[in-house]
Parts: sequence; structure tokens; C-alpha cells
Amino acid sequence: MNSTDTGSDAVAPGSLPAPDRVPATAAAGSPTDSAVSDEDPGDDAAASDEGPDTDRTPADPDPSNAADDVATTSTPRPAPAEHPDDAAQLADLIRRHADLTGARRLIIGLAGGPGSGKSTAAARLQDEFTLRGEWAAVVPMDGFHLSQRQLLAQGLVEVKGAPETFDAYGYLALLQRLRAHGDAVVYAPTFDRTLDESVAGAIAIAPEVRYVITEGNYLLHDEQPWPAARAVLDTVWFLDPGEDIRVNRLVRRHIQFGRTPNAALRRATTGVDAVNAEIIAATRHRADLVITS
Repeated sequence: MNSTDTGSDAVAPGSLPAPDRVPATAAAGSPTDSAVSDEDPGDDAAASDEGPDTDRTPADPDPSNAADDVATTSTPRPAPAEHPDDAAQLADLIRRHADLTGARRLIIGLAGGPGSGKSTAAARLQDEFTLRGEWAAVVPMDGFHLSQRQLLAQGLVEVKGAPETFDAYGYLALLQRLRAHGDAVVYAPTFDRTLDESVAGAIAIAPEVRYVITEGNYLLHDEQPWPAARAVLDTVWFLDPGEDIRVNRLVRRHIQFGRTPNAALRRATTGVDAVNAEIIAATRHRADLVITS
């Protein structure tokens, strides 16, 4: 698969060099708390963009002004290189960049549509660094979902998972704190699938953490404050397993977490997930690297 798209947008500092294409192999490492089970190879432990559905069956139980300071360029970006989904080789790529630059901390963004494998890839990278005796943490954008109360108040329940249903400026502020890399622990939120709500302070990022892997749908989105968030990141990679694989993962995930098969298929192919996936797919050409599998 080759990408020929080019575009102009905010440039992330210190983008990683593209590696040579190599055969994909199984990623090393045992699952961590942020990993997805083998039964659900999708990108999140649950559908982060869940909304109400009458066909649904019972399921198991703030702002910164830095957005104005984003660096832009009128020079078209080159099409992103492609690389198989291989955690060990991707970790090598990150480590080489860290060593070359002497960076105390690298923040790597993983973008992609629902079902593209973001959470799984992030967990595998974290496992790989852990196996090497290095500190790494995963920070999901899903922790910045607006609460159900806010979604109801703003009339956004039906489009949960769309860009406007996240506290994007809160996410930007967290990334800026992680970039500042002081001597204090930084706490990040996560998303609890049982509560269907974000939980503050659930993830602790110690000062010793050198590699922060953050994953989310809109890291390459062109509406503020997403470009400001991208500018904080060292690099952003786009996960593209192929549309059939992505949709099949998403349908299985919706069924696993309570939707009927018909409702799951409808949401993934014609509903809000499909709309969001189109928005996200249009940002693929802005990535520094495309991860295929």
C-alpha cells in the first residue's frame, strides 16, 4: 500500500525517520493493564465512541491558549512512509531517535479510525520497552471524553466520539505538562467502560518515564486545538490495517459490549462511527509514518 497524498499543516518537532520496509512479525511482550484481550484485537477495550441505540442489549457491567502559537508551513508534506505493525522494530525506531537527539522524553502519537488497533499497538510498544528495562506509559485520548451529563446538556449524546465530544483543550494541557517533564508525577485520566465515564487521575506518569505513547482518533485533525496538540508530539503515526479489518473489528467490539449484530453493523458502516472514520481517514496523509498490518 502506498500513499500519494500530500498536505500542509502543523509540523511535529523532531519527526522520526522512516525505516526500511520489513516483514511483520508477532509483537513481543505480555499484556499490561492497558492491553486489549486476545478476544478483541480492536483499538480500544470498548467502543470509545459509544452512543445510545434502541437495539442495544444489556452490556457488562481545563483550557490552554497555546493553540494560537502552532507552527505551520506552506511547504507540502511528503507522503508518509509505511511500516508493518512490529512492536520490536517500532520500538527500535523510537529508541534510535531518542538516542540521536538526547531527548529526556519522547511523546509518540498513534492515530487512526475506530477499530484500527491503536490501543493494542500502544500496549505492545509499552510491553516492548518494559521488556527492555525502560520506562514507558500509555496515555489514551479517550480519558477526555465529555461526561454523559455534559453530552446530554449540549445535545451531543447521539454523536459521542465525534471531535466536539472531547475536552480537547484539556488533552492539550496534559500533553504540555508531559512535555515540560518536571520532577513531579503527572496524572492522566482514563475511560471506565463499566461506568461509561472518564476517571480522573487513573494513570500515573512518573518523571522517569522516557517514552509516552498517546493514542486517539483526532491527533491529526486540522481544527484547533488538535494541531496544537500535534505540535507537542515528537511524531504521529497512523494505523491503517485495511478497511475490511477495521470495520470487522469494530462490529465485533460493539457486539461484545452490548449491541445487537444489526445495530453494531449499522453503527460501524453507516452510523456515527462511519462518519467519524471518514474524518479520520482524511488526516492519514499528515502522519509521519503509516503502520500497516
